[in-house]
Amino acid sequence: MVNQASLFEQEGYLHRFKADVNEIALPDRFNYPFHYVPHSLAVMAADEVQQHLLLQSSWVHDFGIHQRVNGSNIGKMFGVLVVRDRHGDLGYLAAFSGKLAGTNHLPGFVPPVVDLLDETGFYRRGEALISEINHQIKCLESSFDLARLKEQHQQLVLQLDAQLADYRQAMKQAKKLRDAQREVAQGNCSSESLDDLKARLKNESLKWQYDLKVMLRRRDEQVDQNRQLLDAYLNKIQDLKDERKTRSAALQQQMFDCYAFLDARGQRRNLRDIFSATELQVPPAGAGDCAAPKLLQYAYLHGLQPVTMAEFWWGQSPASEVRRHGHFYPSCNSKCKPILGHMLQGLSVDPNPVLATALVGVEPQIIYDDDVMAVVNKPAEYLSVPGKTEAPSVFTFVRNRYPQADGPLMVHRLDMSTSGLIVIAKNMQAYHHLQNQFQNHLIRKRYVALLDGVVPEERGVVQLPLRVDLDDRPRQLVCFEHGKPSVTHWRVIGRGEKTTRVHFFPLTGRTHQLRMHAAHSLGLNCPIVGDDLYGQPANRLHLHAETLELVHPVSGSAMKFFAPPDF
Repeated sequence: MVNQASLFEQEGYLHRFKADVNEIALPDRFNYPFHYVPHSLAVMAADEVQQHLLLQSSWVHDFGIHQRVNGSNIGKMFGVLVVRDRHGDLGYLAAFSGKLAGTNHLPGFVPPVVDLLDETGFYRRGEALISEINHQIKCLESSFDLARLKEQHQQLVLQLDAQLADYRQAMKQAKKLRDAQREVAQGNCSSESLDDLKARLKNESLKWQYDLKVMLRRRDEQVDQNRQLLDAYLNKIQDLKDERKTRSAALQQQMFDCYAFLDARGQRRNLRDIFSATELQVPPAGAGDCAAPKLLQYAYLHGLQPVTMAEFWWGQSPASEVRRHGHFYPSCNSKCKPILGHMLQGLSVDPNPVLATALVGVEPQIIYDDDVMAVVNKPAEYLSVPGKTEAPSVFTFVRNRYPQADGPLMVHRLDMSTSGLIVIAKNMQAYHHLQNQFQNHLIRKRYVALLDGVVPEERGVVQLPLRVDLDDRPRQLVCFEHGKPSVTHWRVIGRGEKTTRVHFFPLTGRTHQLRMHAAHSLGLNCPIVGDDLYGQPANRLHLHAETLELVHPVSGSAMKFFAPPDF
C-alpha cells in the first residue's frame, strides 16, 4: 500500500484526489466562505489532508488530539481549495493559518503570500534593526552611568532643598526676633530712635529676602546644570525610541504594501488599501496569513480555477475559544472578510445564506396585546432591531403595527438566529417599568435548546467571563482578565442517542451567552445544534426562548407567556 503522506508531499502544491471524483456534480457557484455547508469535494479534500496530518513524519507538532497539552498555539486552522487546472482536471490545494512547527513552509501546503520568516527578506532585516535598537535602549536604561546620574541629581536636589529649608527656618526666627525688637522699642524709645530701628529692621528683612532669591536662583542653576547631564543621557534613549517608532511604522507600511492580493480578474490590492474603508482602517495583526487568502492567491498566480473551499480546525481548542477538532468553520470576519471581499471579485459566489433566505411572508406572531405592552414570538433568522441591511426586524414590525406607540418599544432583544418571546413596551412608563424588571433580574426567562452531544449530568450552573473576539466579531471568547460575568442555570429534559434537550435559565444577558455556555469546554461542551459559529450549521439554530414571566407594568399582576419551539 502506498503511504498517503508521502504521496501528498511528492505532488507539490496541487494534489489530485485519490478517489474518482469525475461523477461528483460540481457546485454551480463558489461557496460563500463566511456561512456555508462544505461541498462533498471539499470534504473529500479535507479528509485527505487530515490523513496526511496523521501519517506524515517530516515535521513535528503536538496538536493535543489525544491528551491535553499546555500552550496557546496547539490546534490549527487548515483550509482546502478545490480547483480546476488549465485542462479542466480537478485537484485541490491545502494551507494552514499563520505558521506551524515553527515555519510557514511545510511540504504540500501552499506558501505564504509574504514570507515574513525569510531571514534574507525585508521583514527579518527590519526586525533585526529594531531588535538592535531595543538592545541599545535596554543597555542604556540599565547602565551604571544612568543610575549614577539619576542618583547624583536626586542627591543634589535633596541637598539644595535641605539648605533652602534651613534658610527659610532661619528667616522665620529672624522675623520673630525683629518683631520682638519692635515691640520692646515701641514704648521705650524715642520716636527718632524708633524710626531708626524700624529702618534698620526693614533693611535686614530685605536682605534676608534678597539672599533667598539669590539662593533660589543658584539652586535652579545648579539643578539645571546637573539636569542637563542627565537629560543628555536620557535624550540618547529617547532618540533611539523615536527611531524605533519610525522604523516600526515604516516596516509595517512596507509589509502592508507587500501583502498584495489578486482577485479572479487579475486586479491587485494591498492590505493598506483593502482595510482603509473598514472600521479598523488599518489591518489587524496576522491579516493575510490565514488559510483562505493563501489558497486563493496561489490559485490565481498559477492559473487554477477555484471551485469550492472549506476550512477546518485540527487539534486542541485554545482555552478561551470554542474550536472542535475536525469541525469545519467559516472564515474569520475581522481579518479575512475585507481581504476575501476583494479576492472573490470576478468569481460567481453564493449569496450570503442568511440574507438569501430572507423570511418572505414570515413575521413575528403576536401572542399578547394590550394598551401598554405586547409579547411577540420572533422567528429564527429574524432580526430583533434593524441591522445594516434592509432585512425585516421585530422593531420595524411593531413600529408599523403600533404607529401610535411612543418610546423605544424594544425592552430587550434576541440574537438573530434565536427564536422566541420578546416583550414590547408601548409607552415610556411601561418601558421603564419592564426595563427595571430586567435589570433587577425580576423577569424569568426559559430557553429550550437541542445540543449536539450527550450531557451526562442532570442540571447545573455555568459561569464564564465573556468578551467579544476582537479579531473575529461577533464570536465571543472566555477571558478571565477582561470578560464580563455570565451565569446560566440549566436542566436536562431529554436525551437522544447523540443529542440532549435542555432548559436554559440565564441570569445575565451577554452576547451569545447560551451558545458559549453550551459549546465551551468549561460549560456543557456540547454546542447547540445548528450553531454555525461554535458548532456545525444545520437548518436553523435550535435555541428558542419559550417562556417569559413578568409583572404587568400597570396592573401589577403576575403574567406568564409560553410559545413552543418548532424543533
